[in-house]
Amino acid sequence: MRSVGIKVLNSRLSEYVRLAAGGETILVTDRDRVVAEMGPPRATRSPLVADAFLADLVRTGVLTPPLVQATAPPPSQPVAPLTEILRDLDGVRGDR
Repeated sequence: MRSVGIKVLNSRLSEYVRLAAGGETILVTDRDRVVAEMGPPRATRSPLVADAFLADLVRTGVLTPPLVQATAPPPSQPVAPLTEILRDLDGVRGDR
């Protein structure tokens, strides 16, 4: 575990991010007081940022997941055959 002041972290951020990605925990300090912690993502964390935001919203209670898993809607049937639709469209465009 390492600790780093905000000013040093700001100037060498990529180095500390690489350390955190490698598994090390970094304590961020401001005037010798720990104000944040940087570390590798938890094993259960999705690599996608959108999934992380959604999971955080669910954890804080802002978002409630659906009670029933959604199913795909049934496939729709065409209203008319394509040839009929194209014929009607040509008829409408014939005046232009």
